[in-house]
Amino acid sequence: MRYRIAGGQFRVPADLPEVDNHPVESGERFYNGFVIRVLKAVLRAQGIAVTVVGAEHLPATGGALLAMNHTGYYDFIFGEIPGHVRGRRLVRFMAKKEVFDTPVVGAIMKSMDHASVDRDKGASSVEEAIRRLRDGQIVGIFPEATISRSFELKEFKTGAARIAAGAGVPLIPMVTWGSQRIWTKGRKKHLGRSNVPVFIHVGAPVDTSGTPEEATARLKSVMSELLADARAAYDAEYGPFEDGLY
Repeated sequence: MRYRIAGGQFRVPADLPEVDNHPVESGERFYNGFVIRVLKAVLRAQGIAVTVVGAEHLPATGGALLAMNHTGYYDFIFGEIPGHVRGRRLVRFMAKKEVFDTPVVGAIMKSMDHASVDRDKGASSVEEAIRRLRDGQIVGIFPEATISRSFELKEFKTGAARIAAGAGVPLIPMVTWGSQRIWTKGRKKHLGRSNVPVFIHVGAPVDTSGTPEEATARLKSVMSELLADARAAYDAEYGPFEDGLY
C-alpha cells in the first residue's frame, strides 16, 4: 500500500480523498486550536508513528457514533486522529461523571464539550448522546466500557447500537493496535521517546437494524475482523512478534 502524510504527521493511504475542513469544528480555538496541537506535539516528542486506514468512512459533516476498542490510556488520543485527517473533525467522548467532577480535568473536559455519563442515570446519558449526534457531532464510545487486559475484544455493552439507532446516524467501527505498548492497565508506562508504531483501522458503518443485541453482535464481529487485519498489517511491517507479548 502506498501512503502519504495527512494532518501534518499521520500516515494515511495515498488515495484517501481530500475533504474541506469542517466549517465549525475546525475553528474551535480551545479543542482544535490548542488541545489537538498539544496532543500532536506529545506524539511527535514520543516518536509515536500513527497509520490510519479507512478514515473515509467518517462523514465529513453530520453526526456519527464512533465505536472503539480499548487497550490503553492513549486510546482517547488515537480516537481523535481519524476525524483530524478527515477535515479536522472533533470527537466528543462519553466519559464518566466522576471525571467531570475533578477540578482541573473536569474543567478541561467541559471546555472540549465532552459528554458526562452518570451511570445512575443511564437513560439521560443515552438521551444526551442522541441529542449531540442529531446536532451533527461525532461521539466516541468504548463498547467494552473498560480496558481489555488481554487486548482481545471483551463483551460489548449494547449502548452503542441503541444510541446510533436512536439518533439515526452511522455506527462507525474503529480499532487501535499498539496503544497497549505505550500505557495500559497493570503494565509499565513508556511515556518517553518510545518510538512505538500504532495502527488505526476504521470500518464501514455497521447495520443497526433489528434488536440492540443483534446490532451489537454485528458490531463486535466487524471490529474483530478489523482488529485481526490491523494486527496482521502491524506484524507484517514491524514484526514478527512472538506469541504472548503485550
